[in-house]
Amino acid sequence: MSSAPPSSAAVAVAAPACHVHKFGGSSVADAARYRAVPPLIDDGASARLVVVSAMQGVTDALVELAAAARAGRALEPALSSLSQRHLDAAAELDPDGRHRVAQALRRELAALHAQLDRLVVGRWPEEQAQRIAAALPGLGEVLSSYLMHAALGGDAAGWQRLDAREVLVVHPGEMGVAVDWDASRARLRDWRARHPGDRIVVTGYVARDADGEATTLGRNGSDYSAAIFAHLFDADALTIWTDVDGVLSADPRLVPDAVCLPSMSYAEACELAYFGAKVLHPQTLAPVQQRGIPLRIRNARNPQAPGTLISTTPSADGAPVKGLSLVHDLAVLELIGNGMVGVPGTAERLFGALRGAGVSVTMISQGSSEHSICCVVRADQAQRGREAIVAAFADAMADGQAQEVSVTPDVCVLAAVGDGMVGTPGVAARLLGGLAQARVNVRAIAQGAGERNISVAIGARDATRALRAAHSAFWLSPQCVSVGLIGPGKVGRALLAQLAAAQPRFEHDSRLELRLRAIADSRRMQLSAKAMPPQDAVATLESGEALDLERFAAHVRAEHLPHALIVDCSGSDAVAAYYPQWLAAGIHVVTPNKQAGAGPLARYEAIRAATRNGGGKFRYEATVGAGLPVIQTLRSLLDTGDELTEVEGILSGTLAWLFNRYDGSAAFSELVREAHRLGYTEPDPRDDLSGTDVARKLVILAREAGRPLSLEQVDVESLVPDALRTVSKDEFMARLDELDAPLKQRFDAARAAGLGLRYLARLDRDGRASVGVVSPPPGHASMHGALTDNLIQFRTRRYADNPLVVQGPGAGPDVTAAGVFGDILSIAQTLGARA
Repeated sequence: MSSAPPSSAAVAVAAPACHVHKFGGSSVADAARYRAVPPLIDDGASARLVVVSAMQGVTDALVELAAAARAGRALEPALSSLSQRHLDAAAELDPDGRHRVAQALRRELAALHAQLDRLVVGRWPEEQAQRIAAALPGLGEVLSSYLMHAALGGDAAGWQRLDAREVLVVHPGEMGVAVDWDASRARLRDWRARHPGDRIVVTGYVARDADGEATTLGRNGSDYSAAIFAHLFDADALTIWTDVDGVLSADPRLVPDAVCLPSMSYAEACELAYFGAKVLHPQTLAPVQQRGIPLRIRNARNPQAPGTLISTTPSADGAPVKGLSLVHDLAVLELIGNGMVGVPGTAERLFGALRGAGVSVTMISQGSSEHSICCVVRADQAQRGREAIVAAFADAMADGQAQEVSVTPDVCVLAAVGDGMVGTPGVAARLLGGLAQARVNVRAIAQGAGERNISVAIGARDATRALRAAHSAFWLSPQCVSVGLIGPGKVGRALLAQLAAAQPRFEHDSRLELRLRAIADSRRMQLSAKAMPPQDAVATLESGEALDLERFAAHVRAEHLPHALIVDCSGSDAVAAYYPQWLAAGIHVVTPNKQAGAGPLARYEAIRAATRNGGGKFRYEATVGAGLPVIQTLRSLLDTGDELTEVEGILSGTLAWLFNRYDGSAAFSELVREAHRLGYTEPDPRDDLSGTDVARKLVILAREAGRPLSLEQVDVESLVPDALRTVSKDEFMARLDELDAPLKQRFDAARAAGLGLRYLARLDRDGRASVGVVSPPPGHASMHGALTDNLIQFRTRRYADNPLVVQGPGAGPDVTAAGVFGDILSIAQTLGARA
């Protein structure tokens, strides 16, 4: 028979001459599922084998029955329940008894009862009792084989039963149960001589040892059985039918976005199986790999899905990493010693000690300095391993050559696997960079020379976050950012609308998921375990709970999600006070709130320190100029070595509109009332007219340039007369006319000199900062702005004579929200989202 692997295309390939199908326990849990098997195996193959597992839960029940018998406990009602379950299935599959399934099952169940009686303490020598107890769990496959035989039509349809104990001979080995291939082939030849048919139901999991005693292949051994019989029959294909669509890129319980892999090589599958991919037994691949037999994992409940093809040929999808897996319940053992440097045999002595203590090593790591060597072991073996190492190095520790043997508990190993890693630069950097962005500390790292696997030891509490971060780092799933929004006012609502419109495009094009999980106003908050639709988020506040910013941040910084971001659109000084704490905890912060950038200098410095010390990222472009790239432009000048000498400009869209419109033909108060009606001012126009908001923006720019300016140091000219500063808003609006005379006088004087009026902010080369009404010369850029335009001039060493100007709309919810959104996307790109 040919052993060339078929094409990886889903269908349209020649039917195999011999095809082995294996059905798992959960796929054959009752009679209905047995009846579902015939169409699944109708693939046109001239010879077909069906390897079966026990019904779901039966193996565990048999193990418990064996333990109960040995302990002298009652076997009922468990034994009757197990018997009745199989007899009920037989009644459905063989209602007229023509396949004699019930008789066969009763015979096997009677033998089970007899075996259990023999297990009672004292009736057999201990060694014999242990062998019987070890073989009993395999009876579930034997019972299942009779049911499958009947479901396929039995003898009348040309199907035969092969009890693997008649053919398969195994022996224990250091790497697990090993097949005696010569003896098994000889027995198969004898069996085939007596049973020449080409449709065979095979019992999985069971075998005999060299002494002829019944035994099993170990837990999940039915997959191994299927691979062994595919090898023995020289099959062209093996399909393992499960309850999942194939091999996934990660555990879907931890990474909901895990994808089904269409194909992978034997080497990739071996690595993932070793590191805990539940769909494959680690030993399954060796027999089919030896003969180049393609193996496909498919879903019996979703047979339309093509599944995952595992074969000799690596996939050509270009992805460096195919899948990721976690191994839990581990610990790190580390031997530290100054005297080990350059001493041959240290590793041999350490691992020899662990072998002697029966400790399994999952991962090994040693730095080139040889000062220490560590390994990752099962947590329940860690203390035993430590004691063995201490004993082995007792002389070295007494002499001071070795100082310590430490145990670090609560460790997981995260493994990244893929043939595409071989010879590809930057794979380790992307993995470690993704973990660093998610604030996951790596305790140890290992990579073999084959380059198909990079393994890192991490803290157990970081495991889920690390897995999701790595999965996103290799673009196997969208980069997920947990988002909380504070302040659903005009800007906040505009941002939610923009987010709702952009989300589908981001998830498809940029592989980015901005998952809104929390929203808060000044009084209430709503926390959600699942993603909130942005368009519905504000309405959920009606059923929210009292605002608690500590709980809000803790919820956004979910341990199972790799990245967290809080967007503060509130304008609250109390919220800004939390920024240093949030940033230090690794939460990214984006805001148009000027309280942080222009508030107390000590807090500003704490924010900067948190970002410098590996905390979250802080973005605040929208604090100056709304959506204009003001801070970005200044930052670019400074980062490229330029030196700021002066800043001057219009930093208020409201005041820009007022002074662009003020030409003496209408009173200034009338323009203020019109701007208020149009929504250009704050609800209380004094917030704009006082100049404080402009001063805050100037402080932010000064601090960005490295000048420790405080708001109190800015010379601010308020347009609000002293008499109107403390009255109610309604009274202020009624007395707006009191603004007119002083401004009219200044306007007339400026016009007489051929000038106009503008409200400008200025920071000079000596650090003096001022905000107020001035009369710029006619050629000044501020005299040629459009209505609500902000305009900022940067004079630098490079732009000394002709300043660099940033100009455009600097007010309004939509443009401000766009500036905030731009900052969010800037952070997302640094986290690994595609541009």
